Amino acid sequence: MTAARRILALTIKEFLALMKDRFSRVVVVVPPLLQTLAFGYAASFDLNHVPFAVYDEDGGAGARELVARFAAAPAFQQRAVIHRHADIRPLIDNRKVLMVLHIGPQFGRRLALGEPAPLQIVIDGRNSNTAAIALNYARSIVTGFNRQWAADRGRGGPPAFVEARAWFNPNLESRWFFVPGIIGLLTLVVTMMVTALSVAREREQGTFDQLLVTPMRPAEILVGKALPGLIIGVLEGAVITLIAVYWFQVPLLGSLTALFVGLCLFLLSAIGIGLMISSLSVTLQQALLGAFLFLVPAVILSGFATPIANMPEAVQLLTYANPLRYFVVVLRGVFLQGAPFGLLVGQFWPMAVIGLVTLTAAGWLFRRRMH
Repeated sequence: MTAARRILALTIKEFLALMKDRFSRVVVVVPPLLQTLAFGYAASFDLNHVPFAVYDEDGGAGARELVARFAAAPAFQQRAVIHRHADIRPLIDNRKVLMVLHIGPQFGRRLALGEPAPLQIVIDGRNSNTAAIALNYARSIVTGFNRQWAADRGRGGPPAFVEARAWFNPNLESRWFFVPGIIGLLTLVVTMMVTALSVAREREQGTFDQLLVTPMRPAEILVGKALPGLIIGVLEGAVITLIAVYWFQVPLLGSLTALFVGLCLFLLSAIGIGLMISSLSVTLQQALLGAFLFLVPAVILSGFATPIANMPEAVQLLTYANPLRYFVVVLRGVFLQGAPFGLLVGQFWPMAVIGLVTLTAAGWLFRRRMH
């Protein structure tokens, strides 16, 4: 038999083995279709509804016309009108708005005199990509306002110009945005691989039955399977944090306690999902495919690269079951915002709930598969 015939025979054999397994057939066909839909709806850098607040100290006709242009733009959605400078920080800190349109008290007078009229835009820089896109949208609206204002009054030159101020990331460096998120991404991948393959490896190697005859109870076996993933995840998270701070010069403004509490809660939820996959899988191949089935949508639906607010409402609902969604907020809050522990509690408890539910489900599946 020639080499080509042997390779062909082996290839046919592998395809038959793959198609014979019902789980493998489903995984080969269904996930690509679902992930294509997820990517098509979720992976978009377009901004549809940028929430913004107005701080108008002028109140003149020019200021009202400019605010009306922002409010009528499809990409913007006015959420608040504020009257004090002190109201800007809580709106941006709590993510109620992405930007604040600040019109100074001399805006109308400068327009009337034909002098340059500065317009300040305070923008949340924690997501540098989103901030840059929103800033470009804002500049295009101001450009349209300038063109109309000059045409109506027969004047040349741009009367209004934008002074942008990005909070938490003054230079809108994309590295400051992506590197903290990579901590969550890499720890999720490693932890999922370690835990998803643990029980399936025992079954495939034939050592699972030996494990069952030991004096260990199912809960003890489950904890023993979970601890390596937790330890490896914490160590890897610490190493990547050091690289982010000392190599990439990303500022770490917040508390290490908040960072590692969030990391541990995130790892517990990831371990629970990994052990569920491992308990359901009979072979390593099934475990790998199951981990892949979870990992790719989890990254896309986390807000790591594209804002969750841009996604359709049905897709946004799915993100609430994704622990990476909450951990990405914790990471960027601790690194760039210097968020205190109390401000992040709203991200901690959903990860704790996901971890409790998935670990309980993994324990039930493990006991069920044992019997």
